[in-house]
Amino acid sequence: MTTVPLAELPGRPCPIAASLELVGERWALLVVREIALGSTRFGDIVRGTGAPRDRIAARLKTLEAAGVIGRTAYQERPERFDYHLTESGQDLLSVLDALLAWGDKHVVAPDDPRRLKRYRRLTA
Repeated sequence: MTTVPLAELPGRPCPIAASLELVGERWALLVVREIALGSTRFGDIVRGTGAPRDRIAARLKTLEAAGVIGRTAYQERPERFDYHLTESGQDLLSVLDALLAWGDKHVVAPDDPRRLKRYRRLTA
């Protein structure tokens, strides 16, 4: 698991700032969301996030190095992987549920035609 030394953070160093160093980039949390929703293969994660393939490849490497996700090879040539959340990644799901609730209440317009009546929580 990657740790972030508080002394290396600008401004007021705290666990929030340290956490954002690892997962604060937009695509990182969307990758975690996609894996939690059952998209475990690269192409499915790319489709679910809508991000460029190179960004997702970079985020997967970063999240794996940080211990948030793990991967298991399912094919050798070419090498391909299934991705899964580690305990650390599972612990992020309550954070994503909080962002979901906040965004639903404060960010998405009530009359947005793509708004769902109910969103699926990531935690039980």
